[in-house]
Amino acid sequence: MIQKSLNYQKIRQLTEYICEPLVHEDYVVQPIVDVSPPKWHLAHTTWFFENFVLVPHYSNYKVCNSDYSFLFNSYYETVGERVLRPNRGNLTRPGVEEVYRYREYVDKHMIQLIDDNLVAEVLDIIEMGLQHEQQHQELLVFDIKYILGTNPIFPTYRQLLPSSDIIHKIEPYSYVEIEAGLYTIGHQDEGFCFDNELGVHQVYINPCRIMDRLVTNGEYLSFMESRGYEKFQHWLAEGWDWVNQGKIRSPFHWHQVDGDWYQYELRGGLTKLNLSQPVTHVSYYEADAYARWKGKRLPTEFEWEAASQSDILNTKMESNLADKKQFGPLSQKDNSSQLLGDVWEWTSSSYGPYPNYKTAEGALGEYNGKFMINQMVLKGGSCATPSDHIRTTYRNFFHPHLRWLFSGIRLAESY
Repeated sequence: MIQKSLNYQKIRQLTEYICEPLVHEDYVVQPIVDVSPPKWHLAHTTWFFENFVLVPHYSNYKVCNSDYSFLFNSYYETVGERVLRPNRGNLTRPGVEEVYRYREYVDKHMIQLIDDNLVAEVLDIIEMGLQHEQQHQELLVFDIKYILGTNPIFPTYRQLLPSSDIIHKIEPYSYVEIEAGLYTIGHQDEGFCFDNELGVHQVYINPCRIMDRLVTNGEYLSFMESRGYEKFQHWLAEGWDWVNQGKIRSPFHWHQVDGDWYQYELRGGLTKLNLSQPVTHVSYYEADAYARWKGKRLPTEFEWEAASQSDILNTKMESNLADKKQFGPLSQKDNSSQLLGDVWEWTSSSYGPYPNYKTAEGALGEYNGKFMINQMVLKGGSCATPSDHIRTTYRNFFHPHLRWLFSGIRLAESY
């Protein structure tokens, strides 16, 4: 169990590393409903272990604070009442130091429990808790970037190595061919996966091509300069309403200063737009409009997964994931396909269940299934995804208007 204990501590420590550069005021703000305060993430991930592991499986465990289940439950109706999501920013108490003490208290008992000879059922719940924490680590990066990136002085989060990504010459993209046929979709390995990856099945895919790298800032800028945001022909009706109601004219975190474009980056604050980096912080609507403008389309999640089986595309060993601690997409180099890491890639697939999908009993059955409505699937992970958390069968999902996440574009076409 020593290795399991070390892995638990490693993952828990990364969450605190992400929060390390913050000042107290950063921990509590909630500028929009989609952004949770960093302090809430720290406490909620701790509550998950306390509620689902320690309370039912640690003999004579005493909860740290009886109020915490109400304060830090996210959406588990089975567990009981909770603070509604838009009100998380009102939780000035408990304070930051108290939340860190809460983490210490739970960690101490978790390590003691892990050191026991646990049955497989408890180990599975602990693994789910660790995967859950890794999801929140990524959300923490999204949320911290929103909090700091909407601050009018654009503070630098952390001076990272290197402090700025060099501009590479971007070669013209090409396409990876996907032959017509049946492809097996879904998680087939022995390792961990979420229930939304299960229901291994075959899908017939017509012949198509998928772009061998991501769309860059420079390429997306051409769409903007052609007045792409002003021409309804490129937009889905719902997207056109969204553009006009929000007066959207560029990706999120882009700013025009004296005629030049800048972007907010965690690793450098407000920096001049790097044209060779993958475009990020675009909504599904923007990704779809760009694809239409190019005369292409977005791939389905099944086409993307089929392409990931190609030897031409790279593995995560060459990917810009959270382990590099850049927390921002990097320019393509060495003919990297950027298949895993850098930015989550919008697909044209609606988020729904695979065949024979089964919802687990109890509170953990609420984890994925009840969100299978009005959301789009994204694939591939981002610069904030831990490398031991991502896989090609992973199905992320967000509403089509959201763009505070690291989200980008890979084109496809039929032939």
